[in-house]
Amino acid sequence: MSNFEININSILKELNLSKNNSGTSSGKDWVESSGTLRNVFSPVDGNLISSVFETDEKNYKKIISLSKNAFNKWRKIPAPKRGEIVRQIGNKLREKKDALGALVSYEMGKSIQEGLGEVQEMIDICDFSVGLSRQLYGLSMHSERPNHRMYEQWHPLGIVGIISAFNFPVAVWSWNAMIALVCGNVCIWKPSEKTPLSAIATQKIISDVFKKNDIDEGVCSLVTDCFDKKIGREMLNDKNINLVSATGSTKMGKVVAETVGKRLGKVLLELGGNNAIIISNKADLKIAVTASVFGAIGTAGQRCTSTRRLIIHEDIYDEFKKQLVIAYKQIKIGDPLNQSNHMGPLIDKNAVDLYLKAIKKIKKEGGKEIVKGGVLTGEEYKSNCYVKPAIYEVKNEFSVVQDETFAPILYLIKYSSLDEAINIQNDVPQGLSSSIMTKDLSESEKFLSSSGSDCGIANVNIGTSGAEIGGAFGGEKETGGGRESGSDSWKSYMRRQTNTINFSDDLPLAQGIKFDL
Repeated sequence: MSNFEININSILKELNLSKNNSGTSSGKDWVESSGTLRNVFSPVDGNLISSVFETDEKNYKKIISLSKNAFNKWRKIPAPKRGEIVRQIGNKLREKKDALGALVSYEMGKSIQEGLGEVQEMIDICDFSVGLSRQLYGLSMHSERPNHRMYEQWHPLGIVGIISAFNFPVAVWSWNAMIALVCGNVCIWKPSEKTPLSAIATQKIISDVFKKNDIDEGVCSLVTDCFDKKIGREMLNDKNINLVSATGSTKMGKVVAETVGKRLGKVLLELGGNNAIIISNKADLKIAVTASVFGAIGTAGQRCTSTRRLIIHEDIYDEFKKQLVIAYKQIKIGDPLNQSNHMGPLIDKNAVDLYLKAIKKIKKEGGKEIVKGGVLTGEEYKSNCYVKPAIYEVKNEFSVVQDETFAPILYLIKYSSLDEAINIQNDVPQGLSSSIMTKDLSESEKFLSSSGSDCGIANVNIGTSGAEIGGAFGGEKETGGGRESGSDSWKSYMRRQTNTINFSDDLPLAQGIKFDL
């Protein structure tokens, strides 16, 4: 793939994808399904990529049964040996990085650089998880009772159900699965119905590792779902699934939380973001402009960490707005497989409709147009999924600003004091990522303090990107509260057990209680 002059057919061949593909795998094996055969089209050019047989109810139950059996064996394998399997998965992904990255780009519409970056995230989380496999630490505690000791340990949960979103069709799975696997769990992955091929390709890559190491069927499985979301609902209601990790919209997350909560199951939620950058009058404007533009238009504004709002100090507001407009004129929109383009299409026509509805609502609520949006037409944009990134001056209390629109629409808001800026930033239902651009130490420290950003991620002098691998990713409020891919997020995939051991010849009770027989 010299200079990424990509032939999609050769990519599909390299990834072992055919005209019609099973969407159900128990690890090494692929299951024939009587489910719906669904065509998958690319938002890049509107062409048919391939087709997928969706998982039917019978085969879903088969996957569950295999997973339960596999867990009984997998949990007994020492964690470092489980880490060795994950290490090999990372190496296989290295071999297929270019091909898988290109498929992600073509199926989802993100730039080839972002597609490759996403696969690199998968590789990085494998490396992180290998190290983690030797660091699943518990605590040792002193007992109040003589000749006793206390400690806590962590055990695997069981089956982890992973529901991923279209915008990061493979990375989100890896954040969950690699850590879950080294923790001793088994995984069932239901990818977005919009991007099943990237998931199938990934499963085929890792199946080679399972074959080489004779790993039991059911350790790492794949199921796919139609737009009726039948299999997704099965997973939410299934008492056999000990943890449901779901990434998607806040609306979806509330359904997940309610459904799984009814059976008192565990959830890990990564939901919407309404992320802001505070642009201080003490900022490096060049860095601030670059961070703002990439944050707003990267992945065509379809990241949960996309920059939605710029909160700009009144002293530099006009100058910064001017520089922003100049930068937007330089944005190249087109085929994301062409490295010279900055922005590709939205995922589908439904996303385009939501983008247009949001613009209409902005205007109705009184937003002032700074950079005009709209749908692009012509042969290069024949999928009808390409839109122009737009900028509007707004008030934070506009209802459209309070909601997350998954599209490249950027809102400008003016502020006069840092306290005001922080209040504006925090005054949305979501709490995922945030940033401040400033050279002032006091401003940055206040932003990072308990009275500063209320988000799970708070950055200084970089955009609203997600945490790097190793830093826990996730947010507060309607973002769901979950944490993935770093720090002690591994604890979400395990159950805590406290142990007290009496090595005396007596039975002293806690709190000095006497009980004589």
